[in-house]
Amino acid sequence: MFKNSLLICSVVLLSACSSSPPDPMEFAGQFRDTFSTQIKGDGIKLFTYKAKLATATDRPLPNDQPHDQRVNRRKQDLQSYLIEQRNAEERLELWHQQVDLGLQKTIEMSGYCKAGFIELNRYVEMDRAEVIGECNDGATEEDIKKFGL
Repeated sequence: MFKNSLLICSVVLLSACSSSPPDPMEFAGQFRDTFSTQIKGDGIKLFTYKAKLATATDRPLPNDQPHDQRVNRRKQDLQSYLIEQRNAEERLELWHQQVDLGLQKTIEMSGYCKAGFIELNRYVEMDRAEVIGECNDGATEEDIKKFGL
């Protein structure tokens, strides 16, 4: 009985250790994002962050490639897309994490919301996302110069 319990505990522990958390960096280089800002007359700072997965049409095909090579590349892109669809749930979770990471890094790099922000709206699908937020801090003269009114 003790040996069976020990064996079961060992299997559970090993399986827990072998599963790693999803890595949002899996999307590195595969998405496009935009960040737009709006400062209201009373100093309220709003933003819209949009992200989308890059598709085959987002990646330019060189015009000097022969037609057969362009057709083959389109087929490869389609096959890649179909493989990605098989892992849809896991990818959606990763995509949520990538949107959060992209927004966080964009806010940090731009210096727009110095005291953090609250989300007013969030919309996330498998291949695109939009987050609308309001900064916790009001606009300074420097913000108005940098981001406009």
